[in-house]
Amino acid sequence: MPRPGFVLDVDRSTPPMLFWHGEKFSLERLPADRSRVIYPAEAFPGLEDPQSAISDALENPLDMEPLRALLHADMKLTICFDDASLSLPKMRRPDSRQRIIEAVLDLAAEAGVDDVHIIAALGLHRRMHDYELRHVLGDRIFDAFAPNGTLYQHDAEDPENLAVLGETDHGEVLEINRRVAESDLVVYANVNQVAMDGGWKSLVTGVASYRCLSYHHNPESLQNTRSLMDRHHSALHHSIWRLGKVLRDSGPKVFQIESTINTDAFPSPFDFLSKREWEWTARDRMTYLATAKTLDRMPRRAARKIFHGIEAPYAMTSVYAGFTESVHERTLEDVYRQHIVEVEGQTDILTLGVPFISPYNPESIMNPILVMCMGLGYMFNMYRNKPLVREGGVIIMTHPTYRDFHPVHHPSYIDFFDEVLADTTDPAVMSEKWEKRYAEDEWYRHLYRTGNAYHGVHPFYAWYWGAHGQQWAGKVIIVGGDPTAVRRMGFTPASTMDDALELAGDVVGRSPSITHLHVPSVLVANVK
Repeated sequence: MPRPGFVLDVDRSTPPMLFWHGEKFSLERLPADRSRVIYPAEAFPGLEDPQSAISDALENPLDMEPLRALLHADMKLTICFDDASLSLPKMRRPDSRQRIIEAVLDLAAEAGVDDVHIIAALGLHRRMHDYELRHVLGDRIFDAFAPNGTLYQHDAEDPENLAVLGETDHGEVLEINRRVAESDLVVYANVNQVAMDGGWKSLVTGVASYRCLSYHHNPESLQNTRSLMDRHHSALHHSIWRLGKVLRDSGPKVFQIESTINTDAFPSPFDFLSKREWEWTARDRMTYLATAKTLDRMPRRAARKIFHGIEAPYAMTSVYAGFTESVHERTLEDVYRQHIVEVEGQTDILTLGVPFISPYNPESIMNPILVMCMGLGYMFNMYRNKPLVREGGVIIMTHPTYRDFHPVHHPSYIDFFDEVLADTTDPAVMSEKWEKRYAEDEWYRHLYRTGNAYHGVHPFYAWYWGAHGQQWAGKVIIVGGDPTAVRRMGFTPASTMDDALELAGDVVGRSPSITHLHVPSVLVANVK
């Protein structure tokens, strides 16, 4: 049995802790007797026979008829799936989505269904490259559907292919992909890597328009989300679930398929990343030293290529199908069982080693805005009940935070950094003053629709994602980051962890409590 997650109280015998630093690592010794480290559970075992589990889920769905009973020859079937923002890192082939969609297509073929479209649910994310589609879906699906145009990617800016299904009692308009809206049956193939994803969020964000997304991807919703990993205390999810009710009542029949994966994120030789430092073998220590030295000498682009080339040995741990809400509740039970770590009380200082990747830079560059988004948006929000750090406390992140942007994937991010952040770092102010200009910019719209660029408004959404953490913390310090970039975002640069702790003392005093969130494995702290 895998060992559960736990909290380690640091004493004088505790070895230095591993911190991510973008495409590099560091070992940091935390102060004894007032520091603790939250470790995730070890990776759960995968299903012995994932394909049989998928077949069983399709034959025995939750609160719906079996999938084969919903399929008939003259129907319009649409299959949607999560894009390249999941999983992180990308999973080793065959991807869970490939396994699921192949099983659905086999049943559709048996039923004589000819009108089948497969849509990547991008939302406002960048279009996937063909090699990414092949990786997620497999060669069989790609070669059968891409050449004739029945495998394609959602376009949130195509007015002719969007349809309004209704609005909520809060005035939120559900506007989604027309093919999805007019289908007899929509099947969604989801990967739940974290509790934030899945449920109505799959379709209500994945195949929605900018107008529809703007009702919940905004400063007010995200500053009032407590937290992203607990939908019952998330203003963002409340809006999404209201829109989901409109979809349920006025839209097509939806057959939701959700799968979970374990936390086995890194293959050899990087498997030392998932181990507890005092359990490192001599070989692990040698591997770490060799890897760290090599990365220190390596050009940044080369290091980035190595890390983005990693294929995680994730294993499917569960799969459920049927009515969206019933499926999602069962999925969350499995996600929380794997991720929850019980933690007593909040801390004065929260330390976060920010890695090379986020949901918004697969095969790309972790620019400064994404560092903020990953640290204050995702990692800060890895809690239930209350944040790990007390209100007004200090968050210390480690990342080089270089002023480096992918010109193809993130063109509007460049202008956002130079223009918007030079004016304000306040989410509410930038939303009011700048968002519409970027959202409606014709050049950004063209790059999103025809190239591989994130939507023009996306850097705003990435910034809003960290709005709760930004508002909560008394100070944010980035260790090892480019000082100009760090200050542009309204944060404080520090050269070393010791310097950062000294700077934090101005806010939390000279003997603060410190908590380190140990990644890469995902965990959710249930803070009491």
